[in-house]
Amino acid sequence: MNKVIVIGAGILGASAAYQLSKLGAEVIIIDRKDAGQATDAAAGIICPWLSQRRNKAWYRLAKAGASFYPALIQELQEAGETETGYAKVGAICIHDDLKKLLAMKERAELRREDAPEIGELTMLTDLEAQEKFPLLSEGYHALHVSGAARVDGRELRDALLRAAQRNGAQMIEGDAILEHDDHEIKGVSVGEQTFTADEVIVCAGAWSNALLHPLGIMLQVRYQKAQIMHLKLAQQASTEQWPVVMPPTDQYILAFADQNIVVGATHENDVVDYDTSVTAGGMQEILNKGLQTASGLADCSLNEIRVGFRPFTADFLPVLGRVQGWNKLIVANGLGSSGLTMGPFLGEQLAKLAMNQQVDIQLEDYALEHAIN
Repeated sequence: MNKVIVIGAGILGASAAYQLSKLGAEVIIIDRKDAGQATDAAAGIICPWLSQRRNKAWYRLAKAGASFYPALIQELQEAGETETGYAKVGAICIHDDLKKLLAMKERAELRREDAPEIGELTMLTDLEAQEKFPLLSEGYHALHVSGAARVDGRELRDALLRAAQRNGAQMIEGDAILEHDDHEIKGVSVGEQTFTADEVIVCAGAWSNALLHPLGIMLQVRYQKAQIMHLKLAQQASTEQWPVVMPPTDQYILAFADQNIVVGATHENDVVDYDTSVTAGGMQEILNKGLQTASGLADCSLNEIRVGFRPFTADFLPVLGRVQGWNKLIVANGLGSSGLTMGPFLGEQLAKLAMNQQVDIQLEDYALEHAIN
């Protein structure tokens, strides 16, 4: 039986651990549970098909990630995990420029040829959009995408970890140190304990360099602070099936069960020392943009603010694979704001790589060498 250690229990590490446990590996998951983990703060939109990004390698991953979800969620539900935070609720993309929205619809229609999970694409009036998401402001043109979904990163991560542990995976909280002899990873130590392994997968996100630097490996991965606001709708309403709202700004609005509304997020670069403080400027940015999009948010009460650090590379493209010059070491990082879209799918690819199975992506497009100094 292959023994694999996964360092980092965000969406990527949790998915890798779950997939490894399905493949029959002996799995150990190690996580420090640092404040500010990206997955712990994230609520994600699964709707990559409208993106204007020109990077085809990014889109291939995002498209594969979106199509991966339905089977994964069904599998988890059949295993007893009914609280995954995922629901296919559709999305409303809104804009005050009708021409730009029509161009977006045309792009999505072309992509639907090889991504039928996009579903139906329907233009809506502002009143029709408000019927689907009653808090919306007036005056927006809207495009409805029926195949889009939303997910709560914290809930999905926990479901994957529980499922992995039922399959025999072991969860350890602590500070991992890579143990090596020459250029071969022997295992991982946590405190006074040392665990040997046939493979070690590092999915430590914004904290990866502290782990890899003693080996002389420095990833060119920075982290971006995101502040996300969770609100409570004042009136009783069945919000669980409200669609995701995608405005022309870099913000979004998601609705979950029990009148819970999520608005966010900030994109703060050049943050130092993993500062998880909630700032007045961050809250002002979220509220200004959120209320412009959905004036009905004004009557909501504040539930909580979550803060996370998204790791990203210079070209915003994830990197993953075996580290050249090192045996038994696999690293993945740089998912950025696409972590919840790509993470479950890439976790499966990491599991296949560790078990020496054929992966479903072109690894050279996401080679670690692109981000290693």
